[in-house]
Amino acid sequence: MKFSRALVAVITATATSGTCAFQSAAIASSRRTYTTAAAAAAASNTALFAATLGDSTQQQQQVATTNSNGSAAPTKRKKTKAERLELASKGLQVHVLGLSIHHAQVEVREKLAIPEHEWNDQSNLICSTGQVEEAAILSTCNRFEIYFAASDAHEANARVMEFLAQRSGLPVSVLRRNIFMLEGDDAVWHLMRVAGGLDSLVVGEGQILSQVRQCHLHSIEEDGCGGKVLSRLLNNAVAAGKRVRSETAISKGSVSISSAAVELSEQMCMKDLNLPFSEARLAVVGAGTMTRLLITHLASRGLERIAIVNRSMARPMELQEQFPDVDIEIVLEDGLWDVVGRSDIVYTATSSPDYVIDKALLEANGQDGGRPLMLVDIAVPRNIGPDSDELDGVKPYNVDDLKAVVAKNTAMRQREMIEAECLLHEEADSFIGWRESLSAIPTINQLQERANLFRTEELKKCTRKLSQNDNFTDRELEAVERLSRGIVNKMLHGPMSHLRKAESVEKKQAALSELSSMFRLDDEQGARGRGRRTRR
Repeated sequence: MKFSRALVAVITATATSGTCAFQSAAIASSRRTYTTAAAAAAASNTALFAATLGDSTQQQQQVATTNSNGSAAPTKRKKTKAERLELASKGLQVHVLGLSIHHAQVEVREKLAIPEHEWNDQSNLICSTGQVEEAAILSTCNRFEIYFAASDAHEANARVMEFLAQRSGLPVSVLRRNIFMLEGDDAVWHLMRVAGGLDSLVVGEGQILSQVRQCHLHSIEEDGCGGKVLSRLLNNAVAAGKRVRSETAISKGSVSISSAAVELSEQMCMKDLNLPFSEARLAVVGAGTMTRLLITHLASRGLERIAIVNRSMARPMELQEQFPDVDIEIVLEDGLWDVVGRSDIVYTATSSPDYVIDKALLEANGQDGGRPLMLVDIAVPRNIGPDSDELDGVKPYNVDDLKAVVAKNTAMRQREMIEAECLLHEEADSFIGWRESLSAIPTINQLQERANLFRTEELKKCTRKLSQNDNFTDRELEAVERLSRGIVNKMLHGPMSHLRKAESVEKKQAALSELSSMFRLDDEQGARGRGRRTRR
């Protein structure tokens, strides 16, 4: 497919304070030179790519088969293991395109957010046009990333950009200012840092590892688009994240977005409400995972009572069982404004696509009288409208306001980040070595086929002579056949191991060339000639 306009720009980005859209800690050419964690998080000497969306009529016609809201296309047939291996051996390269809290505004992130139950549907939609072979989506409150594998980076990047523009309804110029793109080893390194919690707003937080694990599990489902390469990468990333948390102290203490929200409200309580945090009346809207984590961190600070507003009773009742020492008041959503009216701090963590609280709703429900009220929004899309700040006494905060809170945690964790990066480099190298070994598969298959051809030809001559001897039984002839196979396998073990263990791409290519020449793998005429001479 041709794209009339597609731009791939190579930018060497030196990040400043996180305001640049194209920045990510990645593998530089001297990947073994480890810097401080702060420098690794802030500086990036990686080739980053930005692709503009083509206006190809053919593409528009293909995508027109889906709904304008990005509904899923029919799921492609699941490839067999042999098909996935064949695709992987043909040079599929790993890419990641996305945006995160480090360089994208919340207004953009919320337009691209995809619920977990839609990850596979949207992955199939991305792969439906053929430019992308494998895809997996990771969408959380702080990041939206599409990991994909393709043989043609130009067309694949343009296809994913088209998907994002169609889903978000944003101009490509806006997307380009917020989106980062990485490929190859840099994409691998980025995912390792994500799984290890080094790219999170709160360094070392554990929730992202669970989310990467869910991304992997969805990718290998019957309707997933993980494939050979991407599923292996995600699985390695999960293993890397577990190793980092078990072998370093990076996950010790408060390491989640919920804990950052608690720290922020605790720090700002006297300034905004003029009362100690321990005396503030607390409420939370929503009863999902974020609420559970929120209550966990509040309980560690001596929380005794909190009101939960939710659409149903089931989840709040589960939270009551999980936190028997906390007096949890359950209120259905009809009583939201009664709870807001008697609370000092209200946390919001719902999956609602619309604002739960904004200026108009506060005014309509009598909450515009100047009473001090802190609103802490930890949801994406946002639950609290930014215009709430226009009312006297109301102090709204969202996930972007948590950056200052986590700066202190990041500074304290620099030593752990350096140790974690050493471990992540090992895990990234492990995957990269495996991926590079795939290029040897065609040569290994050719070598095995050629050796087996010679073996069977010589075995036929031998068995014809042996079968003329009445003293040889069928079992003994089978033993001769097993002997021939064993000799060939042992002879080939060394060359094939050498191919798999070549340390660099250059060494692997040299080994492939030497073996092809040595065994005449590309010389079909020579093989036939040898076969004719053997038969004579």
